[in-house]
Amino acid sequence: MVMLSSSSAAPSAAEVLHARYAGRLPASLEKLAGPRHGVVELPLHVAWSGLRAYDLDRPRLRMGLYRTVLAEGQHEDLVTLLNHDLLLAQWPVLRTLISRHLRQVWEEAFPELATTGSAAA
Repeated sequence: MVMLSSSSAAPSAAEVLHARYAGRLPASLEKLAGPRHGVVELPLHVAWSGLRAYDLDRPRLRMGLYRTVLAEGQHEDLVTLLNHDLLLAQWPVLRTLISRHLRQVWEEAFPELATTGSAAA
């Protein structure tokens, strides 16, 4: 029987999620060069079931796209599908619709989001 020592404890779920989300972040919010208008179709690795096409000119659909991409997208998805200005404009509401871990990673990396989010609270 193999025994694990207490010094090699597995990371917590929160630590795993934090690392997962942090590893996908762009270098800066300005790197988010996604479209501002039109219909965006998400790749299967981001949206494998349900809605895949989102009209950015419809606020609820735009919010759904941003939620999905933030949670499921890889680095390249974030920079090609999300738009810097739209993210900043939506953040006060969007931050309430995503997981706490995801919100913390983004607001720690980009303090301007934390300021924007708390201004709307």
